Amino acid sequence: MPSKIVHLISRLNIGGISPYVIPITALLRTAGYPSALIVGKLGKGEGDMSYLAERVGVQPIYVPQLGRDISPLRDLATVGQLYRLLRREQPTIVHTHTAKAGFAGRLAAKLAGVPLIFHTYHGHVFHSYFGAAKTRFYIALERFGAALSTRIIAVSPNLRREIGEVYRIAPPRKVALVVPGYDLSALRDVRRPFGDFRARFGIPAEAPLVGIVGRLVPIKHHALFLSAMAQVARAIPQARFAVVGDGELRAELEAQARALGMAEAVIFTGWQGDLAAIYGALDCLVLCSKNEGLPSAVIEALVTGVPVVATAVGGVVDMLADGRGALVPPNDARALAEATLNVLRDLPAAQARAQTFRQAAYDLYHIAPSAERLIAFYREFLGA
Repeated sequence: MPSKIVHLISRLNIGGISPYVIPITALLRTAGYPSALIVGKLGKGEGDMSYLAERVGVQPIYVPQLGRDISPLRDLATVGQLYRLLRREQPTIVHTHTAKAGFAGRLAAKLAGVPLIFHTYHGHVFHSYFGAAKTRFYIALERFGAALSTRIIAVSPNLRREIGEVYRIAPPRKVALVVPGYDLSALRDVRRPFGDFRARFGIPAEAPLVGIVGRLVPIKHHALFLSAMAQVARAIPQARFAVVGDGELRAELEAQARALGMAEAVIFTGWQGDLAAIYGALDCLVLCSKNEGLPSAVIEALVTGVPVVATAVGGVVDMLADGRGALVPPNDARALAEATLNVLRDLPAAQARAQTFRQAAYDLYHIAPSAERLIAFYREFLGA
């Protein structure tokens, strides 16, 4: 009988890794591995991607307490519930994602006697998320979780280095590299201009358009984006700036845009489902996070040939190496503005350069080769 595989994730929120874990579960089934997906509940104000599960025929098993917030007493109950689920499902592999699901899931899997336990770091919370004391607490928890794991998986070489060498979550020999992917089929053939994004938001066809795509949360540092783009607007007054996404900081960021005198130039779009229309309209994607893993927005921009300017953090360092985009220091509005201006001042050259990386990005980050890499990784251990 084929080995059963269970994936655990805290919640199926917009962005993040939901668009990876959901289709991976379906593709594992297609490859002959019985697979299940255990998830928690969404946080307040988060967008829901459970429709993707319906689309590919995956019925998640919901454990509401597995959601985002940490609560020691509740989390102990969650471990108990997961233990009972795993005893019922009898998987050969438990593969966890995200911090809370990773800790509770690995502990439950170990108690349930699951033979192979893997955890993927799609990013980490070891800097820029919390204060010093809380960060030390999380590092201690992650080291404990790593001790329970058969292998730790990182999604980029730089993240692998950080996990194994910088923060010493696990010995470097225990940290493997498996690059994930997404269903990029709808983006592969996008050519600009494409779609009605500009028309829907009243953006002139000839205006240079810079966008930032993602949740409006502190780690994404949208405040830095607005400060930097104010400098861009002074140099190119006709430029427009799209903030695509939603979240807890929206009202605060809208107020900042007004205070900067950019109420007309900055467009807050909320969540948008048509990715092809977004990237078919953008002239430049900016990502200015304080900490990142392998951001889907950068993958989407690379595959659609949109020039990228980003802070040199986490997996972004690897994604934009060798001239695939412009890397700038974190928390440096002037450097972010100057790199963006370099793109806009010679946009044809920047776009032509971005076009040369499209096929390689698709081949690396599309979901099908990603599933093949993961299955090959599993087979190393199943064979043993």
